[in-house]
Amino acid sequence: MSKAKSNLQIDSTRLWNDIHETAKFGATPKGGVRRLTLGAEDKQVRDWFRAACEAAGCEVRVDALGTMFALRPGRDMSKAPIGIGSHLDTQPTGGKYDGILGTLAALEVVRAMNDAGIETEAPICVCNWTNEEGSRYAPAMMASAAYAGEYTTENILGRKDIDGVTVAEALDTIGYHGAEPVGKQKFSAFVELHIEQGPILEAENKTIGVVDRGQGIMWYDGVITGFASHAGTTPMPLRRDALAAFAEFVLVVEKLAKELGPNAAGTVGEIIIDNPSRNVIPGDLKFTADIRSSESATLDKLHSDLQAAIEEISKRRKVTIELNQVWRKEPTVFDTKLVAAVENASKELGYSNRRITSGAGHDACNLATVMPAAMIFVPCKDGISHNEIEDATQADCAAGANVLLHTVLSLAGIASSTNTNS
Repeated sequence: MSKAKSNLQIDSTRLWNDIHETAKFGATPKGGVRRLTLGAEDKQVRDWFRAACEAAGCEVRVDALGTMFALRPGRDMSKAPIGIGSHLDTQPTGGKYDGILGTLAALEVVRAMNDAGIETEAPICVCNWTNEEGSRYAPAMMASAAYAGEYTTENILGRKDIDGVTVAEALDTIGYHGAEPVGKQKFSAFVELHIEQGPILEAENKTIGVVDRGQGIMWYDGVITGFASHAGTTPMPLRRDALAAFAEFVLVVEKLAKELGPNAAGTVGEIIIDNPSRNVIPGDLKFTADIRSSESATLDKLHSDLQAAIEEISKRRKVTIELNQVWRKEPTVFDTKLVAAVENASKELGYSNRRITSGAGHDACNLATVMPAAMIFVPCKDGISHNEIEDATQADCAAGANVLLHTVLSLAGIASSTNTNS
């Protein structure tokens, strides 16, 4: 890396200000952000993002699922662009950094190149992917999944939220139902910066996580049908208690994941009891489950063991348990050359780093199935994410953005006419 190039840095203050400026759209009293996908607050941040990208000299286009593509031209426009970015939607009790850092850092990379007068050989495309979080619509990461061919556009547009509003209707409401077909925008590679959402980097005092793998994910919707009856008059041996059966299921999920060690995780995150009452034995309920592993064989075993467990619980407790797998995402292995590019940029910039597996799903994990992709992690305080107290330091955010910048420069190439000494 030349001295002039190695000295190139993003504007840390500008990035930090953008993070806090966009946090106003959906700000919560506890300092977090509630910006559900395709809602009014999402429109606000999208409008801000569009204006900021256009001010940075990018052409902004929107596809049929609302994903935003801001293209910075390269010297050779016949080359497919390097894609960078993440998402701007949040969880219901989200923070300022999850997804947002990656999207705004990608914008800052473009601004830093503009400030330095750098022209790249290949174009750069900053992306804001629709509905990464999956908190309003399932599945999570739906736009990047559709881009990768896992779903049709029509399938996703027809998905409904809890109020019965379809994705298509929500896109129309906020004015982001774009005309461009999903998948029309091609990329030669994609790189995503993100907070770790876990405690490893902070615990080991590492600034950069070089992500080489991503965990596979299985999502389930479940229904337990028992029999509602009087809490005082129904003898314990005669009960068909849906909630008691559910409690056993939760503990089975925990037990199976623990038995497989650090390579597995199981979570039951939602439960809805039909017509709950203090003095009625729960008869019917619905729930969700989230199972993860970085190994496909481990996912297979967990799935099989869960099926066996619910059969045994159902029979013994005289209830019916239906467990339907609504989504399976295979473990991701990121492109070795791109991973090496991230690692090299980290080392050349002098940041402490380590290889790391992503425990969370990300748009880059979907995109890795159809193009070379990689990710960059930076620490977040106490590993907390999907929470209003989610936090990260300005220095770490800037470090991640600098690694993104130099990774992109190594991939896109600097046009020979560019003056990097300015």
